[in-house]
Amino acid sequence: MNGAGYFGGGRRAYKAPLGSRPPSRPLEEQRVLVSAHSWRPCPKARRRLQGCLELVKRQLFRVGEDWYFLFVLGVLMALISFMMDLIVFRLYEAHRWLYQEVGDYLVLKYLSWTIYPVAMAAFSTGFSQSITPHSGGSGIPELKTILTGVVLEEYLAIKNFGAKVVGLTCTLACGSTIFLGKVGPFVHLSAMAAAYLGKMRTSVMREYEDKFKQNEMLVAAQAVGVATVFGAPISGVLFSIEVMSSHFAVRDYWRGFFAATCGAFMFRLLAVFNSEQETIAAIFKSDLKIDFPFDLPETFFFMILGAICGAIACAYLFCQRWLLAAVRENRLTGRLLATDKPLYSALVVLLLASITFPPGLGQLMASRLSMKEHLISLFDNRTWGVLAQNASVPPAVPGDPRRLWQEWSHPSATIFGTLAFFLLMKFWMLTLATTLPLPAGYFMPIFIYGAAIGRLMGEVVALLFPHGLRVEATTHPIVPGGYALAGAAAFSGAVTHSISTALLVCEATGHLAHVLPVVLAVLVANAIAQKCQPSFYDGTIIVKKLPYLPRIRSRHMASYRVVVEEFMDRRVVAVAKGDGFEEVLAALSATTDGEYPVVESAESPTLVGTVSRARLVAFLQSHEHPRAPPGPLQEKPASMGTVGDDCAIEPVMLQLSPWTSLHQAHHLFELLKLQHIFVTRYGQLVGAVTRAELRRAIEELANPK
Repeated sequence: MNGAGYFGGGRRAYKAPLGSRPPSRPLEEQRVLVSAHSWRPCPKARRRLQGCLELVKRQLFRVGEDWYFLFVLGVLMALISFMMDLIVFRLYEAHRWLYQEVGDYLVLKYLSWTIYPVAMAAFSTGFSQSITPHSGGSGIPELKTILTGVVLEEYLAIKNFGAKVVGLTCTLACGSTIFLGKVGPFVHLSAMAAAYLGKMRTSVMREYEDKFKQNEMLVAAQAVGVATVFGAPISGVLFSIEVMSSHFAVRDYWRGFFAATCGAFMFRLLAVFNSEQETIAAIFKSDLKIDFPFDLPETFFFMILGAICGAIACAYLFCQRWLLAAVRENRLTGRLLATDKPLYSALVVLLLASITFPPGLGQLMASRLSMKEHLISLFDNRTWGVLAQNASVPPAVPGDPRRLWQEWSHPSATIFGTLAFFLLMKFWMLTLATTLPLPAGYFMPIFIYGAAIGRLMGEVVALLFPHGLRVEATTHPIVPGGYALAGAAAFSGAVTHSISTALLVCEATGHLAHVLPVVLAVLVANAIAQKCQPSFYDGTIIVKKLPYLPRIRSRHMASYRVVVEEFMDRRVVAVAKGDGFEEVLAALSATTDGEYPVVESAESPTLVGTVSRARLVAFLQSHEHPRAPPGPLQEKPASMGTVGDDCAIEPVMLQLSPWTSLHQAHHLFELLKLQHIFVTRYGQLVGAVTRAELRRAIEELANPK
């Protein structure tokens, strides 16, 4: 080569000058080569090991990778739930010890009773809100909105997980002072864990992150969140389906059951390992193991109990929604919620703690009991009215479930008086507690409240029939604990608009003898509540103005007579196949839609497909025009003519007719999780229906002028 030499150095070549020796490799390249070869010994062994790992991976995931990720989800949430309960128990016991150790000084006892929950609530609010504003509240209303296809930015981000765990732990440590639970936040935590595990699954399997797969994992996470709180896998799945989903795909059924079973089993197994129980048992111990649980005429009283729970649930739902909106609109409370949320939480908790102070009004509300002890005492199968008549009753022993009923007994009031006072005070206290901007659940409080309603009803029936109801010359005593079971299921079911609470209360207590009257009470309560008020979570969605479609109630038969043509948006910006730069630029400037309909021509607006905004922007950038939008350099197409030549047009899979009813359009939006549908008449584009128009039509139907 005429004295010239070329020495390959990777993909580029080095030309040596004449009469010179070939240069050595650069120093950095030598280091890279040395490090690459020095840290990879035994290439054959490494290849064999890699092959074995690939074989194991193929064998493990032959049955489907979902099994393993669902198992991990259930076990992970069970561990978190158990550890949270353990920490909350220690914190609650510390508060109880502090209250007992201050002695008989009334001022010190008041300070120890109030300052502890105030500090916990303020820290819970400040810590969670400082990290992310999405960690406050229950989380179920927002998750319901996500499952309808609406994207809520950063709501399922993993950074919310730690904030919600820490904040919820501090909230539960307040105990029965503010009376809040963990069901809703745990559903949110399970959803965040499922979203993160879904991303891990795609990275392990090296697949594209599919939205349908994300939805399947979120559906399973709902059931896990409920199952790991109550240890009830079956009712956890059914409750999550009723509360969270308007339509449910049967193919997702096994995912929810498998993950919920793994979570519930691990949650109860950890209690055995921690020596809390000798074997796997129900989370709320009850002694309702009786041969004759109820007489047949008692079903009439269970129906009355269901009607009472339904009526009180309607009043509670109305007051809660009104107060939540009033707190946001009020000048003082609205300013506190906007700038000083910890201060608002501290003031509200101080008020609630002062009312539940045991030497004060708290002695008439069994305020010294924890929320779990409240349920255990209310599910007692003995009649408190009979026990209270005994002159010599030994004092209550802490931790003895057989003596917890004595917290409801007071020398200056009867059992009926304390239960009625508890229901009266807790009604507005629970309503006020729902306005707190901290991580908290609201299912357990209404569950206990319903149990108190049922207990009062059972005690009244036992008082009216002290020897029981006579059937075939035999009498059987009234069991007030059975009415407490029915009340808990009926009131919580009426507030949440769910029937599965009947099974939930049976799974949580391990008692199935009262399942038929419990179901009867739940059905009656739901019939009343669903007729009059939206559910607790739907009401919160309304107040927060989340983009969620309201339900069309069954009595609105006019929804079949209202057609799409009456409420559709006729001002649809479309592009034609023959449009060029100027027409596309005008369409993009007119709206900010993410998708545009494509018609055959302006003279013949036959809908032929859709094109995304990103493709139209790329189409404009491919033209060398001073008015083209700025952006990264795009690869120029072969021709720079029209939309039909240079843009990929997606076919339209679903169209509406102008004569489609409102009921049918609402059903399609919920079933397919759509954001908009184009309306065509004989193939020609005449309008579009979005969630906003559909929501407005439903609201006008529900509230006619």
